[in-house]
Amino acid sequence: MFHAASPRVPLPPAQSSAPGVPSPRSPLTQQQPRHKPQGKQRDAFFDNAKYLAIVLVAVGHAWEPLKGDSRILEGVYTVVYSFHMPAFIIISGFFSRSFDMRPDRLKRLITGVAVPYILFETAYVLFERAAGDDPGKDISLLDPWYLTWFLCALFVWRMCTPILKMIRRPLPVALGIAMLASVAPSIGNDLDLQRVLQFLPYFVLGLCMKAEHFHMVRTWRMRILAVPVFAAALAVGWWAVPRMNTAWFYHRDAAQDLGAPWWVGPVMVLAMFGCSLLLTACFFAWVPRRKMWFTALGAGTLYGYLLHGFLVKAGDYQGWFDHAWLHRPAGEIFVSVVAAAVVTVLCTAPVRRVFRFAMEPKMEWAFRKDAAEVARERQRQEHREKVPA
Repeated sequence: MFHAASPRVPLPPAQSSAPGVPSPRSPLTQQQPRHKPQGKQRDAFFDNAKYLAIVLVAVGHAWEPLKGDSRILEGVYTVVYSFHMPAFIIISGFFSRSFDMRPDRLKRLITGVAVPYILFETAYVLFERAAGDDPGKDISLLDPWYLTWFLCALFVWRMCTPILKMIRRPLPVALGIAMLASVAPSIGNDLDLQRVLQFLPYFVLGLCMKAEHFHMVRTWRMRILAVPVFAAALAVGWWAVPRMNTAWFYHRDAAQDLGAPWWVGPVMVLAMFGCSLLLTACFFAWVPRRKMWFTALGAGTLYGYLLHGFLVKAGDYQGWFDHAWLHRPAGEIFVSVVAAAVVTVLCTAPVRRVFRFAMEPKMEWAFRKDAAEVARERQRQEHREKVPA
């Protein structure tokens, strides 16, 4: 009765959901011609960067059983691990800038991050029981196993985003938190908080970045400069193999856990943050900005990330990496090519359709409809009824 007696004030237009890791929308192409289809167009640069980063992640995991026999391979492994996850996390932070506590964005966070975390954490543990070395392993959602730590971290980072955006200088604060975490072994393994806190500065950096910051590295000059930088990094990586514990690059332990004095932790956090940013900038400089044959695969990188772990672990359990010829240069190249091909297939549309129930479940039954969205839909329906066919 109230609505019949008073004119309705038009509701504000619905805003698009906060972009997430599986399907970002790029702000680099905000100004679209009006004759284009509704919705922001994906930016090829970010999809290319995500795909190339996830290929490096998969290849790096395939190198783990082999790197102990090759100083060169372990040096390359060290360089790759210094920037591939930081690059992925920076992009995740960049596309989290619009996240707030709006119901539709919280719903997307739950269905796109929390639910996949629960399902894959359970699946990995069951897989470990059936095929691995620990048949009695317990299912614990508080102790992320293998690759699921990233989903746990992303959920925590996203929930903290509104607070981080209120802070005057969030990046120094995030660096301070990471430095404190590196000297606190008592944090333990709950929710893999060491990684959550030590990787936090990269996510916050993404939150602070603007589109023009990516344009700054996407120049021919930067591409040329990236060549000697990566060459120097590979030389340093080869030199550091017998002198440095590669566990520093995982960001999952405090300094005391790695047998170092406590003060080394903060120093390593700052040093590795600087090195990682330099190599990440060089990586972004080499990422193609135009649409490539693999650009569409950038939308499925989270699928490739979570699914390839089963194959890598299966190969480890079944002794696939034990063949002597795989530990030679030709075998290492073969393993790299196979890993890149496998993760590429896992990012394709057919695989995404099969596993969408676990990665991007709709779950309409679990949520109440937003009152504003219901009202907007009612207004649209009434408008359609008033407009003559």
